[in-house]
Amino acid sequence: MSRCDFKIVLLGSEHVGKTSLVLRFVNCRFNSGTPYQNTIGAAFCAKRMQSNGKDFNVGIWDTAGSERYEAMTRMYYRGAHAAIICYEASSQASWTRLRHWLQELRTVEEDCKVYLCCTKKDLLDSGAAQREVDEEIVATYSQGLRGHFLTSSKTGENVDELFQKIVDDCVADMRVMKGVEEARVQLQKEDAAYRAKHKDYCFC
Repeated sequence: MSRCDFKIVLLGSEHVGKTSLVLRFVNCRFNSGTPYQNTIGAAFCAKRMQSNGKDFNVGIWDTAGSERYEAMTRMYYRGAHAAIICYEASSQASWTRLRHWLQELRTVEEDCKVYLCCTKKDLLDSGAAQREVDEEIVATYSQGLRGHFLTSSKTGENVDELFQKIVDDCVADMRVMKGVEEARVQLQKEDAAYRAKHKDYCFC
């Protein structure tokens, strides 16, 4: 049996690139062809990571950004250790909506660690998109959060760094790690009980 040690949720308006961010991180790939279909509810994936010399299973929930799925999306906030709220620097609407996602998250998980993620940095760098969101406003807003990363799912810039920062912060948090250790002990007990009940089967 296995269980995720840390739960990360991705929030943000539709089309800001949440799914691309997750796939770049987990599978090291980027789809430059047909756009991804809109996420319904949330899509889940996991990756094994290291921090402070230890291995951890990290679960990532890529939530829907469409308003019509909001009621469904909220249930995925429960138990989240960290949240990545995504926006596009070339979309003022996505930045305005970002504040809504943060408020929604705080009503469910007040102590969740929050990180801002500006996606599609490659479009700004190449001049294919123009900045609409003022950098000073972003800097001021992000001061009350755990970090702000400018990422590109196309090139991979700052994607691994973002997720590694989150895991490192969780490992450094004694309250979070206490919960992780308690969950691991419980899992070991459940696993032992399961094996004892099915002792006639081979668990090779």
